[in-house]
Amino acid sequence: MVGTTVYDGGLLDRAMTRTLAGQGVPAGSGQSENMLRYARDAAGTSKISMFRELFADPARAAAANRFFEDSCDELIAGGIVRPVPGAEDSIGWLRDAGFKICLATGFGRHTQNVVLESLGWMGLADLSLCPADAGRGRPYPDMILTAVLALDVDDVRQVAVVGDSSADIISGLRAGATTVAGVLTGAHPEAVLREAGATAVVPSIRDLPALLERRVLP
Repeated sequence: MVGTTVYDGGLLDRAMTRTLAGQGVPAGSGQSENMLRYARDAAGTSKISMFRELFADPARAAAANRFFEDSCDELIAGGIVRPVPGAEDSIGWLRDAGFKICLATGFGRHTQNVVLESLGWMGLADLSLCPADAGRGRPYPDMILTAVLALDVDDVRQVAVVGDSSADIISGLRAGATTVAGVLTGAHPEAVLREAGATAVVPSIRDLPALLERRVLP
């Protein structure tokens, strides 16, 4: 979602900065900057898994994750997130063409729902998933394979995965999807997406229908 269909307006950085300060990591310190860099590099992955990497103590990691989600709530309520231009139209086109749509995120379920509600997107897709729904987040293939089962897809080779991060690309390839496309509206540049194995890179989600029309539709 974030970086692919949704612009986060700096949500990750701002919520992370608040969270690290709340956990006693001074803003602007070397430790804070290193942790922020790690969070940016881990774009698209499960946020609770990210905090478990940042904080060795499981209780502290869980507390940081709760603080992070509360910070996201406040920022989202302030209107920080907005759709990527053309995202709704692209999803509508895909559904009209017979595709089943799953919106997946590395954020927790609560934060995902808050984003969907803030955009009026509840019901826009056939399914929404977060790491807790599937067992593990990206770069593992669990969310994609969960969507395959939930949406009664006959063959994983019929699946197209699109995302803005290397973790999105890796998870799509591990799941066995035929089309694993990167977009340039989010975390990682084209070179990183290509290096991760993207089968295509397009400027934006609004370019996905044309890509799939060429590759998939008769």
